[in-house]
Amino acid sequence: MSEANDKRAALGEKTAELVIAGFTFVLGAIVAFDSWRLGARWVEDGPQTGYFPFYVGLIICFASIVNFVTALLAGKKGRAFVKVGQLKLVLSVLVPSAVYVGLVGWLGIYVPSILYIASFMLWLGKYPWWKALLVSVGTSVFFYSVFELWFQVPLPKGPIESLLGIA
Repeated sequence: MSEANDKRAALGEKTAELVIAGFTFVLGAIVAFDSWRLGARWVEDGPQTGYFPFYVGLIICFASIVNFVTALLAGKKGRAFVKVGQLKLVLSVLVPSAVYVGLVGWLGIYVPSILYIASFMLWLGKYPWWKALLVSVGTSVFFYSVFELWFQVPLPKGPIESLLGIA
């Protein structure tokens, strides 16, 4: 059986709903807490800075509690939210993207972009190595020309650009 056709449940629907409800509650609580810190009262000249965001945060928290309780009471046990094969396909894009974002801060934007584009062309697209190299380097040279030279907008650069004298 191929990886993409794996039909086993990787995550149940009920679990996903509970996790997301908890996550949105935390986000709403952060918004409400920080808005209260900024000032969430009505004063003589009108609302303080955090007045409206505070109530938005409370509404998010309330909705999250409703969703959490609804998910607890719902009889969705055994229904799959995502199957193993589907999750592998999503992760095959998500993990390299996260690595790319992490490398941009360390190596600048151009070298990770070359690696990212080339790896996707080789791995998922099954292109020959010379096409992957040509397209990935060409794309980075194009964006360097457009942003750095023409528009004078500096993008993050790393040690390799410093060695080449273009940092």
